[in-house]
Amino acid sequence: MAFAFEKLIVYQKSVDFADQICSRSENFARGYGFLADQLNRAALSISANIAEGNGRFTKPDRKNFFGIARGSVQECVPLLELARRRGLLTPADHEALKSQLEEIARMLSGLINGLDNREA
Repeated sequence: MAFAFEKLIVYQKSVDFADQICSRSENFARGYGFLADQLNRAALSISANIAEGNGRFTKPDRKNFFGIARGSVQECVPLLELARRRGLLTPADHEALKSQLEEIARMLSGLINGLDNREA
């Protein structure tokens, strides 16, 4: 039996994003472990906070965790940019990953707005 959040497209896309970050960051040049670590943590935080928010009973709690997930999306942006500037990501990989973040951010905003529009 699946957890309810596992059916959310935004959750699935955020897990896919975190998996792609894991794959790409394991090849970062020596000396950039700090960047790989921070990027992996931020990427994983997106899906983890969606899952945790879905497990909360009150609308404000759910909204808070979905907002944290959206903040983690934003955190990934400068980390990806630095990785691109340092030659750790190709421009094409950077653009593809950033595009995924933009889509996830839009979906999270929709999830949060959906909570606001729902009756208590």
